[in-house]
Amino acid sequence: MLAADRASAALGMELLAVSPGRATVRMTVRPDMANGYDVAHGGLVFALADTAFAVACNTHGVVTVAAGADVTFVSSARVGDVLVAEAVETDVFGRSGLTDVRVTREADGGVVAVFRGRSRSLGRPIEEQDASRA
Repeated sequence: MLAADRASAALGMELLAVSPGRATVRMTVRPDMANGYDVAHGGLVFALADTAFAVACNTHGVVTVAAGADVTFVSSARVGDVLVAEAVETDVFGRSGLTDVRVTREADGGVVAVFRGRSRSLGRPIEEQDASRA
């Protein structure tokens, strides 16, 4: 899924680790990612967390999509900061799930954002999704 994700690639995201229900993704804040206050745009911090969430909840071989998400911005990130999003799937119930993501600055471990994603499995294997795009 991530290999075909052009948005995450355009933002320079890099998958560092993946295991069942977990994912770690890294992104460097570029000048074009700064808002009017010269800090990382919150929407792009959210996008990093959302990508880690998507990878984590799709590790079970079933197409899974976001049903919703909430984010709390804890501190600012600046141009040049390397951000790391660590996603951990905390609960799966039926076709629904919850995944928590912490976005930190790689240099000092400072928390930038905390994200909770709500997922919904579509009930079909990822291979079927991939085949439908061919």
